[in-house]
Amino acid sequence: MNLDGTIGFMTQGDRHMMRAYYDEFGNAEWERHEKDIPGRVSLEIHRRFLARFVNAGDRVLEIGAGPGRFTLELVNLGAQVVVTDFSPVQLELNKTRFANSASVESWQILDICDTSMYADGEFDAVLAYGGPLSYAFENADEALAGLFRIVRPGGVIVASVMSLLGSWRFFLEGVIQESENIGEDANDAVLRTGDLRHMGGAHVCQMFRSRDITELVERCGGQVLAISGRNWTSLEKSEALVRLEGDADRWRRFLEHEIAACAEPGALDGGTHILLAAKRD
Repeated sequence: MNLDGTIGFMTQGDRHMMRAYYDEFGNAEWERHEKDIPGRVSLEIHRRFLARFVNAGDRVLEIGAGPGRFTLELVNLGAQVVVTDFSPVQLELNKTRFANSASVESWQILDICDTSMYADGEFDAVLAYGGPLSYAFENADEALAGLFRIVRPGGVIVASVMSLLGSWRFFLEGVIQESENIGEDANDAVLRTGDLRHMGGAHVCQMFRSRDITELVERCGGQVLAISGRNWTSLEKSEALVRLEGDADRWRRFLEHEIAACAEPGALDGGTHILLAAKRD
């Protein structure tokens, strides 16, 4: 930690640790979207948000694709996809699923902080679900500017980042316990900066307020087209949601209300992730 309380730039060792985390995570990255009701609601929010900005025939770079839950959505939308991930294990899982798909052009190892292998304006859209920008830390501006460079003028970036306030609310019990173990100063630093490295642990990331991600887009020469929270009413498992999911009509209505609520200004910071779409000016 620096004297001003900030944390220095990511080292290669730090990045190797993050890669190892997702290597070990394996197929759980696919399963977490389907194993319970909050996950299924989250999946629907992400699917519908994505469908607003990707059209059939679009050439899309998918960053942090993991085993392919949203690769599948891109394929279903009729896009041509270049699949990338930071983790060789995650990339191999994706390739196993989509090896016979004519919609996937290639699979490549990629760190979001370095997209120099791609030409200016090469893609119609970039998809970065799962929070790749939350692992760029001090390089977030450089990383996002790189994404804007590789989409055509008017091209769209669809992404998600970890939400600082929503995560604090949802994981409050664990946060309090951890603060008791390592001290309230670390918790204060996380809430001030969004940088989870102050807490340490195997999984660290940069969390954002909605205003932070909007300012990041504007600094990098983009324009926010849409922004949404995630799971405004459905972060917790509940018997009420089980009853709703068992009734097709009521479940359809609930999802429509939930998706609308997540996009309200007062709800943007209420879930564990923030979704955004931004275009290159």
